[in-house]
Amino acid sequence: MTAAALNRAAAGPALIPVDIGHAVYAALTDPATAFWALVDKSRIAEELAGGPLLESYREKAGSFANELHALRFALTPSGVYLNPTERCNLDCTYCYLPGEQRSGGSHMAEEKLIASLAKLRDYFRSVMPAGRKPRAIFHGAEPLMNKATVFAAIDAFADDFIFGLQTNGTLLDDAAVDFLTARNVSIGLSLDGPIAAITDATRQTWGGKSVHHKVLAAMDKLKGYGSWSVITTCTSANLPYLTQMVELFHAKEVPTCMLNTVRCTLPGARGVKPADGDMAKALFAALDRTHTLYRETGRKLLVANFANILIGILAPTARRLMCDISPCGGGRAFFALAADGGLYPCSEFIGLPRFNGGNLLAEGGVEAALTSAAFRTVTVRDVDTFSPCGDCAIRHFCGSPCPAEAHEMNGGMEKIGAFCEFYKEQVNYALRLIADGKADDYLWEDWDEGTETTFRMA
Repeated sequence: MTAAALNRAAAGPALIPVDIGHAVYAALTDPATAFWALVDKSRIAEELAGGPLLESYREKAGSFANELHALRFALTPSGVYLNPTERCNLDCTYCYLPGEQRSGGSHMAEEKLIASLAKLRDYFRSVMPAGRKPRAIFHGAEPLMNKATVFAAIDAFADDFIFGLQTNGTLLDDAAVDFLTARNVSIGLSLDGPIAAITDATRQTWGGKSVHHKVLAAMDKLKGYGSWSVITTCTSANLPYLTQMVELFHAKEVPTCMLNTVRCTLPGARGVKPADGDMAKALFAALDRTHTLYRETGRKLLVANFANILIGILAPTARRLMCDISPCGGGRAFFALAADGGLYPCSEFIGLPRFNGGNLLAEGGVEAALTSAAFRTVTVRDVDTFSPCGDCAIRHFCGSPCPAEAHEMNGGMEKIGAFCEFYKEQVNYALRLIADGKADDYLWEDWDEGTETTFRMA
């Protein structure tokens, strides 16, 4: 913990003012507990001097601290990313997997995947409540390069896992769609441009051919299915077109999309990294457009990565994604299985051998990996302990993602991620929506079902 943080802790719970760029309201927050409140700017001095807000908060500060600590340090895994092949039929500029793996890597044999899922099933049964199924997401490289093996595994373990599949969409033919939708497998596609020329700037086959039209065809096949989504990776190549992207997705009746900042783990991604300010301007314009479309049509296009930021502010323990908390979900809420049987904290690390925590089918399996030095390097990354994060008012709404890119791009786990200033602006934008009473328009329907209000003050 930094010296400033230690001094604040010794003085007891305190609130820090944050200018969120709103005409009327500012935020008061205690970064140590992720508590926040929106306060009329004219009342800030009064509240900081010991007004009713501070008094009420101090009564609850201990329970808030315990809740946040449990979220950050007491989780056990409930999901796994399965990489059934090292190979991909695309050569995307920003991929986090090395090109030699994607072009000439190996498939996992069916018997090995079946044995792996059996061992994973037994592990999850030992740590999860009875009757609750773990999530198992087939992930990239491109899982449909090993389609027969993947489909056999889904059928063999249909009663044991909630399955999903993330694919580039180019191999998603009618038979594959019928198989996956009949088994209620969630399906994620990737598309980076509203027109082929934009998509092709970062996503092409190894031979340089466009796949834009194939992804659009896959989207048409999935129209009307409840469990599908599309990821757009935001780069300098497509940033000016994010508003057109959400217009396309809305027209195609995409239920959920993600407008993700490019992960800068490998050098190829850093070459297409947008500036933080440009990223913020483009994303907020796209989000504003989704809201206009919702008001005009009554149909939401959920931008899941931003919705998760909102939920992380409104109800920290209800968040659905675990990238924007520190430590992140890698090795805590989930882990990844590579095609060779190796276990990694997250798929983002599969191209980095030092983060291999051991082999699933070896002695010790998951349990040994979770306590390995490779995993611990990730799971003990704590933004409270290094600068500038330790003194940042929004550090637990951001999490300084991603540890893989922080390590590879900026030189260590005690470094910030690639988009520090962008994340600050994203939190400010979210707080402005809350202040204006618009937050629910950007969230899942009934997002607060099952949640409990622990603090409310008019």
